[in-house]
Amino acid sequence: MKNATEITCLFVDIGGVLLTDGWVHDYRALAAKTFDLDPAELEIRHHQVWASHEAGAFGLEDYLKLVIFYKERPFTRDQFEQFMFSQSKPHPEMIEMVRHLKKKYGLKIVVVSNEGRELNAYRIRTFNLDEFVDSFISSCFVHLRKPDPNIFRLALDVAQVTPNQAVYLENTPLFVQIAERLEIPSILHTDYKSTCAKLAALGLQTDEGVVHETG
Repeated sequence: MKNATEITCLFVDIGGVLLTDGWVHDYRALAAKTFDLDPAELEIRHHQVWASHEAGAFGLEDYLKLVIFYKERPFTRDQFEQFMFSQSKPHPEMIEMVRHLKKKYGLKIVVVSNEGRELNAYRIRTFNLDEFVDSFISSCFVHLRKPDPNIFRLALDVAQVTPNQAVYLENTPLFVQIAERLEIPSILHTDYKSTCAKLAALGLQTDEGVVHETG
């Protein structure tokens, strides 16, 4: 279908939009309980290295050596990695909606996301995100992290669109504000139905009768 709006590209976050968040506080707290770790120490060490890990400075093996396996543990790195990865779950209605918009309007789909390389690769592969995403502007690939505005400028350059030709779906208010300062129309995603309504107001009809909410 020919796009009735000037929007030709959809920028979308992964965690909190297409999938559950990656490695957030709640999951780390659960890991501390599951593996009998000191939660305060885990948080301190995590925050000291996570930004560099997401920006691609070092991989998951180094992150885990610094945060978890800096001393002897009664569990293996593979066991801990499997726990980390297993926290990722899809939001099927959001994935289907983005697929639908791409097909209906011929949109480019560009991910703009802060994620470490190994977790990002696992999530792309496991949930078949590369079947409908055209470009991944992931922090681990481009060595930039939100809220750095340059990651959004890079996304515009890669997609070869102007800000008014894109719309951004994001669940973090600050990142929405950064994108809007660059004049990228943005939607703060809180739930499927309200996001569908906001997209429709921008001229992107999701045909909610076709895209069924699945929970």
